[in-house]
Amino acid sequence: MPQIKGTVVLHGLEDKADVHRDAWGIPHVRTRGTADAFFAQGYVHAQDRLWQMDAARRRMLGRWAEWEGGAGVAADTLARRLDVAGASQRDFAGLSGEARAMLEAYANGVNAFLAQGTPLPFEYDLVGGDVERWEPWHCILVMRQRGYLMGSVWFKLWRAAAMRRIGPDHIAKLRYDDGGQDVLATPPGAEGRRWTAALQDLAPAIEALAALAGPEATDGGSNNWAIAPSRTATGRPLLAGDPHRVFEMPSLYSQFHLACDAFDAIGLSVPGVPAFPHFAHNGHVAFCVTHAFVDIHDVYVEKFKPGDASCYLFRNEWRNSDVRHERIGVRGGPAVDVEVIATHHGPVIAGDPHQGAALTLRSVQFAELDRSFDCLLPMLRAGSVDALYEATRGWGLIDHNLVAADTSGRIGNLVRAIVPRRPRLNGWLPVPGWTGEYEWQGVIPWEDMPRAFDPPEGFLVTANNRVVTDENPDYLCTDCHPPYRAKRIAERLTELPAATANDMGSIHADTHSFTAREFIARLNRLPAIEGPAAALRDLIVNWDARMAANSKAAAAYARTRRELARIVLDRSGLSAVSRDPVAQIAPGVAPLNQIWWALPSLLRNDDTALLGGWDWDRALTAALERAAEADKDKTWSELHHVRMSHPLSAAFPRAASQLEPPGLPAGGDNDTVMANGCYWASSGLTAAYGAVARYVFDVGNWDNSAWVVFHGASGHPASPHFADQHASWASVQMVPMLYDWGTITKASDQLVLKPST
Repeated sequence: MPQIKGTVVLHGLEDKADVHRDAWGIPHVRTRGTADAFFAQGYVHAQDRLWQMDAARRRMLGRWAEWEGGAGVAADTLARRLDVAGASQRDFAGLSGEARAMLEAYANGVNAFLAQGTPLPFEYDLVGGDVERWEPWHCILVMRQRGYLMGSVWFKLWRAAAMRRIGPDHIAKLRYDDGGQDVLATPPGAEGRRWTAALQDLAPAIEALAALAGPEATDGGSNNWAIAPSRTATGRPLLAGDPHRVFEMPSLYSQFHLACDAFDAIGLSVPGVPAFPHFAHNGHVAFCVTHAFVDIHDVYVEKFKPGDASCYLFRNEWRNSDVRHERIGVRGGPAVDVEVIATHHGPVIAGDPHQGAALTLRSVQFAELDRSFDCLLPMLRAGSVDALYEATRGWGLIDHNLVAADTSGRIGNLVRAIVPRRPRLNGWLPVPGWTGEYEWQGVIPWEDMPRAFDPPEGFLVTANNRVVTDENPDYLCTDCHPPYRAKRIAERLTELPAATANDMGSIHADTHSFTAREFIARLNRLPAIEGPAAALRDLIVNWDARMAANSKAAAAYARTRRELARIVLDRSGLSAVSRDPVAQIAPGVAPLNQIWWALPSLLRNDDTALLGGWDWDRALTAALERAAEADKDKTWSELHHVRMSHPLSAAFPRAASQLEPPGLPAGGDNDTVMANGCYWASSGLTAAYGAVARYVFDVGNWDNSAWVVFHGASGHPASPHFADQHASWASVQMVPMLYDWGTITKASDQLVLKPST
C-alpha cells in the first residue's frame, strides 16, 4: 500500500509538495511551482493507479498479449497497425515548450515512485515482470487509449458486415433510434456495384475487426447540464453530470485536487495523464464533457494489385504502399509476426491486400499532428467560459460537448473536436478509396464548431444526442445516441425554477424511460392473447415506465424487449453475423446490442422489413411468450446488479474475487438518465456500464460541490478505499468535494514530498 503519512525524500523536486488524503482517500496536492505540481501528480497517480497506467500504456503499445496471452494478439495487431506509439511520439515532439515540460515533470514523478522500490501492485504478481520507466510521451499514449477509436468507425463496420444479410436498401434502419432523417444513397453505376461487391467480399474481415471494439466504443455516453443563475436558488450557476463508461476496475477516472501558485484545480483526473482533460474547476470556471459522437473516423475500401500489396489504386494510377513488419510477444506462446501495409489514407485494418482488396482507416486520432496536450495548462489557468473555450483550440484526441460555467454567471457549450470536411456519405459505410471522391478537404474551423451560450430557457443539456441538424452545412455526424436522456433532463430542469445543488442528485437518479412508454402503447394495441404472456403484458402496460430497482414490471419490460431484439435478429438473418467464427473474438460488437437500440424506430414506423414475413403483433406476442418463461416475478434489481469487471479476471479467474468487488443492485437502463446499461448479448441483464462518476459544481461556492465514483479512490484491491464509495454511488449519494485548504489540512492524513539535497 502507498505511504500516506510522514516524509519522503525524492530526487527531481525543486521544493516540497504536501499530499493530503481526505476521509475517502482522495488526494489533495499543493506545491509552489507548476513543475512540482505535475511531478507530485505523477508520483501520487503512480502510488494509487500504477498498474492501470501501465495497462493503458501496454494496450496502446500493442504489448497487451505479453500479459494476457493469445487473447490479446488481435488488439495488439490493431494497435501496431495504427502505430499509436508513433503518433504519440510525433505529437509530443510537436507540443509547445510548456506542455512538454508538464509531461516531463509528470514522468519524473512517476519514475521517482518507481525508484523507491516499493512493492508493485497486486496485478504484477499475476502477470509477472517489472514495470518499465515512464516516458513523457507515454502520457499521450494513455490519453489516446481512453478514447481509442470510440464512435463512428464501429457503426460503419457493423453496417458493412450486416449488408450481405439484408442488402443496402435496409442499411439505414440499423442506425440507433435518434430521429434522424438521413437516408443511404449508394452511388449508382459501375463504381457503386464494385464498391458494394468489395464490401460483400470483405464482410468476414470486417466482422473480425468489429469484434475488437470494447462495448463502450459504441454504447458509452454521458450526461451533463449547466443551469444559469436565473434558474437557481442562489443566483449562481450549477454544473452537473455523469460520465458513462464500462464499470472497469480500476475506474477510468480518479478524484484529484492539484494546486500551485499558478492554479488551484479539482476534478476527475486520468491516471497516466497530467492535469484534468475532462472534468474539473479551477476556482473561476467549471467544465465537464460528454461524447459528442462527431464522426472523426473514415474507413476506405482499397484496391491493391492482386498478389502485390506494395501497389494500390488511386485515381487510375498505381501508388506505392508503405510496408513494415512488427513482432508481438505472447504470454505462454510463440511470438506473432505482423505485416503492416498502409496507403495515403492510413493502415490496412482488415482484409488481405495480397488478395486485391482491404480496408484502411483514416482517423483524426492518428492521421495528423495533434496538439490536445497544449490545451491542458491554459484550461487550468482560464478565468471564464470564453477563455476556457479559447484554450481548447487544437483538441482532437476525442470529440466532446464541453459544457462550462463561470463565476460571472455565464454558461456555455462548445463541440470540442477536430472534424475533417468530406462528403456526408462517408458516415455510413466504408467508402471507395480508389476514386478520390471521398477525400478529406481540410478541417472544419474552430470558429464554425457548434456552440451555445446563455440560452433564454436558462439551461444547457447534452447527453450524446445529435449536436446539429442534418441541414447543417458541414457534415458532423451520422450516428449518435437517442434524444431521450437529454429530453428527460430538460423536462426535469424545467420543473426547477430555483434549482439547488441537492436537486441535482434527483436528476442523476431519474429512471423514467420514454422508450418504455412507447413500448407500453404498442403492447396496448395487441390483439387478445392468453396465459402467462397476457399476464406479462398486463404487468407492463399498467406500469409507470420507470426502471426502478424494485419494479417487477421494469424487469418484465427488459426481458421482453431483449426477446424481441433476438426475434428481429434471427428473422432478419443478422444473427448469422455473430455466428461467423471470425466474429467470436471477445468482447465483440454484438448484433443483438445494435438491434436493441434500433427497435424503437422500427416499431414506431411499423417497419417489418427485418421480420422475415412476420408483423409486429406476431413478433411482440412471441417475445412476451419467451419472456414469460424466464425469471418470473423477479424485480429489476434482482436481475440488474452492477458488474465491476477487471481486464485480467478472465485470464486469471482465481484472482477474480480480489480484482472485482461485488456490485450492488441498481435501477435504470440504457435509455434512462440513470444509465446503468446492459450489454444484452454478452452480460445479459446485469449493469455493465453506467455513471463511473457523478458530480455537481456549485459555481462560486465551491465547498458546496460534491462527487462520487462507482468504486473508490484507490486502484489497490487491499485498500480501504478500493470500493468504499460504491454504497454511496448505488444509492445516488455523493461525498464532499473538499476545496478549502483550511478544511483539508485539518481533516486528512499528510505526506510531505521533500527534494533531495
